[in-house]
Amino acid sequence: MLLSGFSRKTIEGTTTGLLHIILLLGAAVMVLPFVWMILTSFKPVDEVLSWPPKLFPHHWTFSNYIGVFQKWPFGRFIMNSLILSAVSTVSIIITSTLSGFVFSKYRFVGKEAIFFLLLATVMVPFQVFMVPLYLNMVKVGLVDTYGGIVLPWLIMSFGIFFMRQNIASIPDDLIDAARIDGCSEFRIFLNVIFPLSKSAMSALAIFAFMDAWGYFIWPLIITSTTEKFVLEVGLALFQHRFFIDYGSTTAGSTIAILPVIIVFMIFRRNIIEGITLTGLKV
Repeated sequence: MLLSGFSRKTIEGTTTGLLHIILLLGAAVMVLPFVWMILTSFKPVDEVLSWPPKLFPHHWTFSNYIGVFQKWPFGRFIMNSLILSAVSTVSIIITSTLSGFVFSKYRFVGKEAIFFLLLATVMVPFQVFMVPLYLNMVKVGLVDTYGGIVLPWLIMSFGIFFMRQNIASIPDDLIDAARIDGCSEFRIFLNVIFPLSKSAMSALAIFAFMDAWGYFIWPLIITSTTEKFVLEVGLALFQHRFFIDYGSTTAGSTIAILPVIIVFMIFRRNIIEGITLTGLKV
């Protein structure tokens, strides 16, 4: 019995150790490109494409970061992305939470059909309706405007589904008690639903901000003036016809990932809780 128990513990310990090793290798594979990008941003031009390649720069330099702001209005690109991503994130949180509340706690004719149609749009690639969307923007005069850039990202179908699943786990008794106390439906949303959904909203904020921050195809199509370019489009300016300025590209990319990391650090404590709670009740 002792030998059997010892063998079982040995097997469990070995399995756990192997699992940790596999996870560490996977994490290293995922992190290595980011480490390479950050270190390359500090390399001079002659070391960026040197062979054999070296991970750490021999001569550290900040010229790539300085050149990023000298060659193009990179500060304007960052500000455009920050403003548009913030507007998109706030809009998605508000619309997704309100819609999730309606779809999870109210009964009305055609609710399931409408929700199914909303959910089906998640599976439709943006490239499918990109051209019709652009033609509609031309008709309403939103081409080459900030409104035209952010308009398609004010509502997120996945966000509605995400919040619906989370709000569905809130007991109906709390809502009924609030109605008995004389609360209006909007007061119920503010005083009951909103406080109990903060974890899910924090998780959704990360998804929405990352999605908006990674804009490329649509801003590239809808904008034509440099002053309205977002950061992702601005990074493409460092790719010339016959060569790529890897130093400036890696420096700009390093700057581009900082806001996403900051947003994740702010909401990281709530993201796991929000994802865990989502789906307890359908």
